[in-house]
Amino acid sequence: MKKIPVRKCIACGIQKPKKELIRVVKNKEDEVSVDFTGKANGRGAYICRDKACFDLAIKKNAFNRALETKIADDIYEKLKEKLDANE
Repeated sequence: MKKIPVRKCIACGIQKPKKELIRVVKNKEDEVSVDFTGKANGRGAYICRDKACFDLAIKKNAFNRALETKIADDIYEKLKEKLDANE
């Protein structure tokens, strides 16, 4: 039986299978991007595909803390668009 990778949402703290979460990644050049493949190199932070978690993550400054860098507004916009498309 194959083990399913589990990751924790940076907003709500609930562990879910990796495929159910959206990954935001910071690479070696400190560039932050939304990683829809889940395979990009770099430090990753995961968030639920839920608008409430996204709002909570922004309120808690969770992305900046998890990725140890300041995140540009366009990254937040990309994530927001993705979440709006899911609803």
